[in-house]
Amino acid sequence: MNKREFLKKSAIGALGIMLAPSLLKASLKGERLRTAHIGVGGMGEADLKAVSSHANVDVVALCDVDSRNLSAAHKLHPKARVFSDYRIMLKELGHEIDAVIVSTPDHTHAPASMLAMQMNKSVYCQKPLTHYVSESRAMKKLASEKALVTQMGIQVHSFYDYKLASLLIQSGIIGKVHTVHAWSPKNHGYDGLPPQGEDPVPAYLDWNLWAGTSRKRPYKEGVYHPGVWRKLMDYGCGTLGDMGVHIFDTPYNALQLDVPRTIINECRAANGFGFPEQNKVTYEFPGTEYTTKALKWIWYDGQGAPAMNEDLMLPGMDTQADRKQQSKAADSAGKVSLDPMIAGEHELPEQGAMFVGKKGRLLLPHFMQLPKKIVNGKYVDISEEIAKLTKEHNLGEPIRDYETEGAKHYHQFVDACLGKAKCSAPFDYASRLTETILLGTIAGRFPGETLHWDAKTAKFKEEKANTYLTGEYRAF
Repeated sequence: MNKREFLKKSAIGALGIMLAPSLLKASLKGERLRTAHIGVGGMGEADLKAVSSHANVDVVALCDVDSRNLSAAHKLHPKARVFSDYRIMLKELGHEIDAVIVSTPDHTHAPASMLAMQMNKSVYCQKPLTHYVSESRAMKKLASEKALVTQMGIQVHSFYDYKLASLLIQSGIIGKVHTVHAWSPKNHGYDGLPPQGEDPVPAYLDWNLWAGTSRKRPYKEGVYHPGVWRKLMDYGCGTLGDMGVHIFDTPYNALQLDVPRTIINECRAANGFGFPEQNKVTYEFPGTEYTTKALKWIWYDGQGAPAMNEDLMLPGMDTQADRKQQSKAADSAGKVSLDPMIAGEHELPEQGAMFVGKKGRLLLPHFMQLPKKIVNGKYVDISEEIAKLTKEHNLGEPIRDYETEGAKHYHQFVDACLGKAKCSAPFDYASRLTETILLGTIAGRFPGETLHWDAKTAKFKEEKANTYLTGEYRAF
């Protein structure tokens, strides 16, 4: 079943939803937002808590395929109705829901979000926006056609340091940028063989609903749910789709990039099951107002990332191995470390990005740390520039607390739904950022080979790669 058939059958046949034309573009009225949450365990739990912390939110529905997650969430919101199938939830409560929060594994992002948007619901969807490039473009198109409020879940997009870094770059602090290096030592890949055999499905899990539109493999304890799905091609998007989205976001936004022209991934041969545990992906982007005629972007992930080179050397480094030690959580696909892992002055941050321009470099650690300017091997004091931009753009004071800062991105979405704000990571932006990420994961299927991307036709010059731009939806 293709995606169009699935969405048509789900929205009209299975759900029997008929929206009057006058309601299709109706704006939200009133002072409260009624939310429905699809996926309430792990990151979904964090999303639920952040959204519901807004004073004007009423949580009316909770949905999860794991009854343990659902039970825990229901204790927090006992008045909400609970469901295991998001299609049934939207059918039964569609008229009582204003906005839908999608916090599922990656392969369900688009099916759930598209269904909600077809019902004219505002949508907050976790990153990466989609599992396939074709889905990203479809979500962007539908959101635009229906003039919906949308936001992708990249919380750090609203943090002080990231907004500041964008303004510094756009002010020309290091001149036109010609290269970006970005990295994370986390490992959301899997180089092993597919598991053999099958385990009994736990009573608390609906395995069919978990697999959703994707391939339903024999259930194996500890392989797919919870958390480890990020490593697997059928369900996740690897380290690029997890940390890559966060760390790409600020350079991508600051430089006002579109999608790349070429992509090459240096990694092990594709195994058809898991993403490579180590990747070095090189993109070439068309130039913008803030870059040279073309921009080179290099992403490194996996143990030992990044591969050191002259662009990443910091003032006072004794050796090229002088970097912040990898955190214990870096290899965990099921946990999110909120430790910013503050690096010393001569240490390369565990995760981050380096802008390389004609007038110097700008280091942006990930996360909750100020960017640093480097010229001719020395740090340059930019405190005056920071103070000026902070005042001009009303950035406020940096708050070094994730719980406080993290909620801002969610509250921005709620306020936008209530007509009081504008989202900073709508699907128009998120779809392009996600497309860029996904092109890198596709390149991992053809290691060492340069792929040429045509943004207008949404196809590769290399026909064999076009197979992975979309996927068949399983009926479930």
